[in-house]
Amino acid sequence: MSKTKIITGLDIGTSTIKMLVAAKKKGEEKFDILFLGEEPSLGVRRGVVTDTEKVSRIIQILVDKARTESGQKIHSVFVNIGGCHLISTSSRGMVAVSRADRSVSKEDVDRVLQEAARAVSLPSNNEILETYPREFIVDGMGGIKVAEGLQGGRLETEVLILSGFMPYKNNLVEAVVEANIQIADIIPSPLASSAIVLSQRQKELGVALLEIGAGTSELAVFEEGDLTHLAIFPIGSANITSDIAIGLKTDIDTAEIIKIERGCCLFKGNDKKEKIEIEGEEPLSFSQKTLAGIVEARVSEIFDQCQKELKRIGKIGLLPSGVVLTGGGAKIPKIVDLAKKELKLPCRLGKISHFPKLEDEPNYATVCGLVFKGSESEGGRNWQGGGFSGSGLADKIKKIFKIFIP
Repeated sequence: MSKTKIITGLDIGTSTIKMLVAAKKKGEEKFDILFLGEEPSLGVRRGVVTDTEKVSRIIQILVDKARTESGQKIHSVFVNIGGCHLISTSSRGMVAVSRADRSVSKEDVDRVLQEAARAVSLPSNNEILETYPREFIVDGMGGIKVAEGLQGGRLETEVLILSGFMPYKNNLVEAVVEANIQIADIIPSPLASSAIVLSQRQKELGVALLEIGAGTSELAVFEEGDLTHLAIFPIGSANITSDIAIGLKTDIDTAEIIKIERGCCLFKGNDKKEKIEIEGEEPLSFSQKTLAGIVEARVSEIFDQCQKELKRIGKIGLLPSGVVLTGGGAKIPKIVDLAKKELKLPCRLGKISHFPKLEDEPNYATVCGLVFKGSESEGGRNWQGGGFSGSGLADKIKKIFKIFIP
């Protein structure tokens, strides 16, 4: 009987909390979905857990549903972390090669990464979540991806360090643990999404992932196969809903329905008198052009923030694979046309790979990415009807923070 790995992803977002339980047989690329559910999010603001009790209750509801529908016990989850508190910082480390034969060892690689982590100056109460080596340099020769085994006397590295505000991460952990669930790993939202919507070729050539969520929009830039920059903006699709509510003088729930059913980023019609009628306690009448103008203004602001960030890192017009859009906000009609107009780059909607039934659902990119990353995790194990041990997070934390222990 072929071994099957069961993985659970938990996407804690501003508007909804999603849970995906999927199975993957050894040797196969596609996942079988055992459970996919979501609940309105409470206790989360702009991607950050602010009320652990409310979030924990929602997680428990999803866990109970997952156990009933999938027939599997949910012992642990791969969970995302998001919010504007996440920052990326470049750093550099250098060590002398320790072996007498001048061969770079794994210990030398670990030491130079530790030196790079020590060299970075983090804001108060921030902690390192992950370290991404950009390149290794041996005796002045750069552009090296794998240094172990090479000959030299001096080993250097350029790294990208991703850090976050410790209290916010602690809130996230507390909310999950209070639901009697272990955490297998914590993965930044855009990195989870990028694993499932970007190809390795795109990452090699140069590509930007722009994930438009409800409370935030997250930009991740990849070149030569590696993450080179990450930025998060405090603007998302919830701002579009608020703008519609204000612009059309209606309540927020009606505005959300209008956005989903009628929203569009660009208006190309010529009939300015065309009206849309919305029935209800307070009937509405407005033109498609008016609505498109409201939506376009806010989406253009998101793209403007993205463009400024690309300019800051010197990447305007220099990403051959362009910009890939994902997240719930990417479902707005004609958003790709507006993105091409504003960003002056090739743009397309992200397609979810390995989950055929969810290919065209960009709002599930993060939770699918969590499951995919979980399937690749060394901390996971094959099992039938059980759960992960949850040791992945502890091992990662130990590995990252042992460098700061005297």
